[in-house]
Amino acid sequence: MRVALHTKVRADRIEAYEAAHREVPAELTAAIRAAGATSWTIWRSGTDLFHVLECDDYARLLAELERLPVNVAWQARMAELLDVVHDYSGDGADACLPAVWELP
Repeated sequence: MRVALHTKVRADRIEAYEAAHREVPAELTAAIRAAGATSWTIWRSGTDLFHVLECDDYARLLAELERLPVNVAWQARMAELLDVVHDYSGDGADACLPAVWELP
């Protein structure tokens, strides 16, 4: 399944957010893959962040990552950088953006 998410980075934390994503822990990326994700891309426009990920089951992916210490630490780090608009970890699978159109 393909999932789209929208989050917002704090305007004063853009560089820190991008720096953090240049150093995503290998243990975290391995855990995300093990939970069923095959890809995850984040684009930024100003403070708006748009995520597109492909995974087997998004709700299961979140459930598997929820209590992993590496993910708990990462989410705490992201909480310092993000404005809480759509908290994909807190809202769970309900935070997904609805698809409006797709090129046939």
